[in-house]
Amino acid sequence: MSRVSQEQARLNRQRVVEVAAALFRERGLHGVGVADIMASAGLTHGGFYGQFDNKEALAAEAFDAAIAEERRGDIDTILETYLSLGHVRAPGKGCPLAALANDVSREPSDSPVRSRFTRGVEALASILANLTPRASRERRRQRSLATLSTLVGAVVLARAVNDESLANELIQAAHSSLAP
Repeated sequence: MSRVSQEQARLNRQRVVEVAAALFRERGLHGVGVADIMASAGLTHGGFYGQFDNKEALAAEAFDAAIAEERRGDIDTILETYLSLGHVRAPGKGCPLAALANDVSREPSDSPVRSRFTRGVEALASILANLTPRASRERRRQRSLATLSTLVGAVVLARAVNDESLANELIQAAHSSLAP
């Protein structure tokens, strides 16, 4: 294989992972198939198995890519970005924890996606703990897990209701409860 072909293969794989990360967040783990992902990436279905062992392997890698997209900043920036109707309306570009929690909870406990999800929770909780004012390590962890639960829960509920006013209230209530 020539260097260009190897580079193109790398770029194709990256494109498939990015597309899958968005589609899984938009439609759920079981709401999109390999053929849909490959077509959305502009590639043929046949190329999938040269790049990935199976859909679950792609889902695990796509989850990692989605977690890596999560913005960092101070707590105010995180609250403003996460607790927004823009985030609620765009699950394909948002946090994979809020988009996929229900799907992942139905996966076997030893699934690669569930393992990645668990690491994602730990990573985001760690980011939040580092932004928590000085307290004992245990207290910072408790606060960060409560904050993460409130963030994810508010977005999940706001996405699920069919009343935009209620969705906004959920987001605002979470923001008010978490604001420093």
